[in-house]
Amino acid sequence: MALIDRDDLVIEGNPVFAAMLGREVAELPGMHIHQIIDPEEPSRSRYRALVRGERDRMRAEKRLKHRGGREVWGRVTVSLIRDGAGEPYYTLVMVEDVTERRQLGDRLAYQALHDPLTRLPNRTLFYERLEAAFKPDGSDGPAAAGGERRIGLCYVDLDGFAAVNETLGHHVGDQLLVAVAARLEHGFAREGRQLVARLGGDEFAVLVTGSTGPQQLTRLAAALMAALEQPFEVAGHRLTVTASVGVVERPVRGSTPTDLVRDADSTLYWSKSDGRARWTLYDRDRGADQLTRHELATALRPAVERGEFTVEYQPLVGLADGAVRGAEALVRWNHPRYGLLPPGRFIPLAEESGAIVPLGKWVLEESCRQARQWLDGFPEQPVLVSVNLAPRQIWDSDVVADVAEVLERTGLPARLLQLEITESALLGPSGRPLQALQALADTGVRIAIDDFGTGYSNLAYLSRLPVHALKLDATFIEAFRESAPGADGRRRAADEQIVGAMVQLAHALGLTVTAEGIENAAQAERLRQTGCDTAQGWYYARPGGPELIAGILRDRPRR
Repeated sequence: MALIDRDDLVIEGNPVFAAMLGREVAELPGMHIHQIIDPEEPSRSRYRALVRGERDRMRAEKRLKHRGGREVWGRVTVSLIRDGAGEPYYTLVMVEDVTERRQLGDRLAYQALHDPLTRLPNRTLFYERLEAAFKPDGSDGPAAAGGERRIGLCYVDLDGFAAVNETLGHHVGDQLLVAVAARLEHGFAREGRQLVARLGGDEFAVLVTGSTGPQQLTRLAAALMAALEQPFEVAGHRLTVTASVGVVERPVRGSTPTDLVRDADSTLYWSKSDGRARWTLYDRDRGADQLTRHELATALRPAVERGEFTVEYQPLVGLADGAVRGAEALVRWNHPRYGLLPPGRFIPLAEESGAIVPLGKWVLEESCRQARQWLDGFPEQPVLVSVNLAPRQIWDSDVVADVAEVLERTGLPARLLQLEITESALLGPSGRPLQALQALADTGVRIAIDDFGTGYSNLAYLSRLPVHALKLDATFIEAFRESAPGADGRRRAADEQIVGAMVQLAHALGLTVTAEGIENAAQAERLRQTGCDTAQGWYYARPGGPELIAGILRDRPRR
């Protein structure tokens, strides 16, 4: 507490008040109130009104001027004391120390807006700044010629970062992200003009408010790439990384935050598909010509006829001995304009349009032909080929006859062909898929339920199906990664128990079990202990050409 006269000078203060200021009680008398409390508006105006007698009390949260420069915050209550005539006489100042609460609030606010690993602004703060930049008064920095407010964005994604986690471990990957973040922040963060943020994973963004034109952003993108190409010393490893950058720069007027982020994401995708380790500036014409659902759907059938599709193979590895038991065939579209497209970009459209029938038949024949070549080259190591079968192939074609013709033309034994169909399609109410699959199974072809555990999961129905194998969806395999505390740990433990139960059930029914999405040795070992038969994932190999499987088979005898 302190008593202040009409000239704003301290008359007297108590020891606690003096201690809050880092002073002795004897030093307080005669000090001006502004030597103690910052006089910022609007609290200054309210204080002057109180001194004039226009109000009797005011409250504010103010920073106090500590002699040692230490940060001290107080909740200040100022009360007017009047004389006998009702005129202002003294003011009584009472201050409650709220420094700890204020600092805790600041820490919580910081944590909510910053990435805990890299300390960079996170996605939340990035979008706050982005939204603010589009408000009428949200522009900082110079405007381009003509006075229009502009904004720019560089989306940065590290190329091949997953390989660091896979080969050196996630702890090294995290340290690399910290080093990348520090280099980006040191080199490119500009207070009020350029925000460097981590959006998640290995994706970063540099938001430029008040940009001066596309040239500024392309120069920035080139500088970002050059900075990241310098080697990083991380955990005893000398690591070199490259980055792909999507660049967007435009006037604020006529655009929105959603448009900016969407187009930056598109340009990042273009950089990746064009070969990585490059920056790409958003081009409105290219954006308008970007693959749409209609364009994809209408181009699918001609693409099959032109031979634009290719098949990659991912090995199915025995968990007991590490031997390759088979390979899953995965189709890719080598589009002449947009590069290599993953199946997620066109398979759903192919199923909707019916193009899945000719495409699926081509994949089946190509895969069987390749499997026959493996058999001829390595007769002592027969491996099966696993091909996805879409429900529409059963409905819109005579799949039994198609498979028989392909096996006859390629000379592949039926036992070395496995057809995968999703659980939801196989366990549907109609009898036609079941009849077709039963006929295929009768010829010796293996049938596998893909993504088991994500559909109906009708276990009573399972025993009556012509099925030889279950493929567990990768979401279940999450449980076999590193342990986690709390609720996440309990959920993972439950998932692990579920996987063990499904393996036991499958074996009781005479089925084999394949786990998808294996990423590390510990995961594979824990699955092996559950009795899981085979596995696939990036831990063993990424999908590749036929020579990938041939190379593994060729090297196997020398191990």
